Amino acid sequence: MAGMVACVDKGMTRTVGVSNFNQTQMLRAYSALAREHIPLASNQVKYSLLDRTVEKNGLLARCKELGIRLIAYSPLEMGMLTGKYTLENPPTGTRGASYGNLLKKIGSLLKLMTAIGQDHGGKSNSQVALNWTICKGTLPIPGAKNAEQAHQNAGALGWKLTDEEVAKLDEASDAVTKS
Repeated sequence: MAGMVACVDKGMTRTVGVSNFNQTQMLRAYSALAREHIPLASNQVKYSLLDRTVEKNGLLARCKELGIRLIAYSPLEMGMLTGKYTLENPPTGTRGASYGNLLKKIGSLLKLMTAIGQDHGGKSNSQVALNWTICKGTLPIPGAKNAEQAHQNAGALGWKLTDEEVAKLDEASDAVTKS
């Protein structure tokens, strides 16, 4: 963090963020920066309906408590939450190897996401998944391979899931991710 402090002092950056820091690492960074009166702005970590580790282990809550923005990468789980992939149309390559077995378990979650999206004027599964991360107090950073996907992602803004819908998605997520 001394290097980050030097960057702030020299005007090279205004804020400091970290990536993939667990709670202990984040608190050490937060404290080192706080001694120099520099806030820790963000922690970028993997977070989605299919990977809620940072929510379950308390990292998300600690970020909120300390005013650190949690930036959620892979909020669409490499397309698994978009509805693009099915048992009949599984992902190929390493993505298929990593996520292939998950397709057997996520059908009910995807169906719920579709129903919720319809209740909000035809929002897509991607938009529901991204809005869910926003409702959790995070800043999602989804990937986009083209302008259409970027436009689709932007449709997650300007509306909000209800607390009841978030709770239903949490429950469906828990059913999928149980070990």
